[in-house]
Amino acid sequence: MIDLLPLYLSAKLALVTTAILLVIGAALAYPLAFRRFNGKSLCEAFINLPLVLPPTVLGFFLLVLMGPRAAMGRAWQALFGSGLLFTFTALVIASIIYSLPFAVQPMKTAFTRIDKRLIENAYVLGLSPISTFFRVILPNSLGGIAAGAILVFLHTLGEFGVILMVGGSVPGQTKVASIAIYEAVEALRYHDAWVLSALLIPTSYVFLLVSNKVFRSE
Repeated sequence: MIDLLPLYLSAKLALVTTAILLVIGAALAYPLAFRRFNGKSLCEAFINLPLVLPPTVLGFFLLVLMGPRAAMGRAWQALFGSGLLFTFTALVIASIIYSLPFAVQPMKTAFTRIDKRLIENAYVLGLSPISTFFRVILPNSLGGIAAGAILVFLHTLGEFGVILMVGGSVPGQTKVASIAIYEAVEALRYHDAWVLSALLIPTSYVFLLVSNKVFRSE
């Protein structure tokens, strides 16, 4: 019988990553869209770095940062009494960094398309920047936010190199669908690989159709 737990872990990882990146992405996209500051281009290039870095390179640096000898790994060990590497939490951290540009860029694009007069009117009416963000900017950017969420979900669903480096293949904890498919092929269990792949393809296809529809409506 085929173990479908990796599919559940992939979906769980994608949902958790998407939920967190909706918050982080909005917080980063706002100053990139509306503020002028020194080093803005450097910040944006740094955020987009995962788009051009090989996943194994990013995974290697995260592996070092989360290791027991690094400050991040030692801090986690001191707080929780266990290592950070090869845990579901490590997968979430790696996925957040790896998928960050897929959340920030659609939101930034949506924010910049808002009619500036709406924002100016909000300030004239006495709304604070925070109130303007939640009452004017977000409601007028739902399409871009939805598109970003879909892209993050799909990107996380298909991750391999980064999460393999920091999570390994611990059954029930870090063995997501992409890793399970790879291991099935390595072990010549092509039937298992076919089934897992066949379940992922229609899911990804449906989300892409929704994403395309959202983009066209923007």
